[in-house]
This record gives sequence, C-alpha cells and structure tokens, in this order.
Amino acid sequence: MAVELQLSIPRVTSDRNEVVNDTGRAGFCGPYVISAITGYPLSKVEDEIRISRALPEGAQPIIRGTTSDDVSTVLWRYGYTMKQLADFTHMERKARPSVWSWMQKPRNAWSHYLLAIHKGKEGHWVLIKGVKLCDTFSQGKWQFVCDGPHKGAKIMEIYEVRRTLEI
Repeated sequence: MAVELQLSIPRVTSDRNEVVNDTGRAGFCGPYVISAITGYPLSKVEDEIRISRALPEGAQPIIRGTTSDDVSTVLWRYGYTMKQLADFTHMERKARPSVWSWMQKPRNAWSHYLLAIHKGKEGHWVLIKGVKLCDTFSQGKWQFVCDGPHKGAKIMEIYEVRRTLEI
C-alpha cells in the first residue's frame, strides 16, 4: 500500500513538533527526528522510509537504522531539503567536536540541525533547533540541550534542514 502525499498543499506546523508515536512500540532515532521536523506521526514516517527503500509491498519491518540518504529522501518527499554543513568522520573520534562545543558556535535559530553523533559504539540522530534538542531519549519531546544526555557526545556529521520554498 503506497502512502500518497499531497505535497501541493503545504503542511503548516508549529515551530517545534513533538513526536506522536502511534506505532504501539518503541521507535528509533531516524524516524523520530523526521517526525519532529515534519509533524507527521511515526507510523507515516516509517511507511515513507519503507517506500524509499523499495521494500516488497506488505513488508512491515521495524525501521531500526537509517542512513543520511534515508533521512534526506524522506525529508525531500515531505518538502524539506537537507544540506551537509560539516563532516568529521575523517577525524579521530576524540578530536571531533562535542555537541556542547558546537552549541557555542553561531548558527541560524530558524533552521533545524540534524546531528549524527556517537552514542556508545553506534550512531544516533539528534535534532536541534535554537537551544532545544529532540530525539528518542526525550521520547520525542523538546528539551534544552544543557539538560539532555548528549552534551559530551562526539559529532560525526551536521546537516541543516529547511523547508523547501517551492510551492
């Protein structure tokens, strides 16, 4: 079953959307950050990821890991662009900037920033807008970065997400 989007009708959402997890189970970071940007519920975001991955019709695997291509493709389908601002993967992990050190630098308060960070031995997506952060650790609610668990996490990549102005 294909999910049809009505991109011709712009979706107006609040500045910071809280994630609506309507799946009945735990969600993962990729779908969470997309949901927080777009305002669509987690189930709809996961369906879009499945479509972009060209899974067989009826296949409903849980979306556990997402790449930057997965996130970018789905955001584009919802009318957003994702531009890479920095890539620190060529650096040693200890030499990479932390989330807190990056927060001290000037940035656009109106843009969403997607950060690919290290969480243990795995990667993790967090979404930052202004001084607030949203991810799975906050159950999709916005919290101040200084109160969150990721201040010391090392950044792998930084992306800026903006609404496409084409109508």
